[in-house]
Amino acid sequence: MDREDWDRRYLEKDLVWSAEPNRFLVEEVGGLTPGRALDLGAGEGRNAIWLAGLGWRVTAVDFSAVALDKAGRIAASRGVEIDWVNADLGEYRPEPAAFDLVLLLYLHLPWREMASVLGRARAAVAPGGTFLLIGHDRSNLDHGHGGPQQPELLYTAGEVAGILVGLDIEESGTRYRAVETERGVVQAVDCLVRARFPR
Repeated sequence: MDREDWDRRYLEKDLVWSAEPNRFLVEEVGGLTPGRALDLGAGEGRNAIWLAGLGWRVTAVDFSAVALDKAGRIAASRGVEIDWVNADLGEYRPEPAAFDLVLLLYLHLPWREMASVLGRARAAVAPGGTFLLIGHDRSNLDHGHGGPQQPELLYTAGEVAGILVGLDIEESGTRYRAVETERGVVQAVDCLVRARFPR
């Protein structure tokens, strides 16, 4: 989907995603000391807003102006400030070695473009900082529910970890996520990679 497709999708309903932060994000970074955070592909801002509420200084980037407008209104209603950046991640260049936490949650691009974004995200992690990616695992196509149905937009934790040269991989693998559907509860298969830039 391109920028216009996402803008239309975000216009169709009040919230495309839940207002609550991703549960894996809460599990993985809830205990970290707040610092500077970068949320790449922030959408309607649910994760950025949650982090800001914990005291993080958040820069949130997305190419949908509609999503960021929604996110800004929600953040204002909750009394948190976030630096919203309307940019295409294929072109966006974050400040190198500047962020204590760099997030990519459910960002799916053709692998060559994705690898470039991952490389720039990795370079944005400050010494001692944390990198966290959560996405739909490639095995979700055959063994899970939802997510992109094009194999070229999916990846594995191993492929992502292979891009993160110089970071210590703390966790790399699949996670199962319960999803409520009209047919009942089904499982989605996600991949999760958490890494740290040693001081």
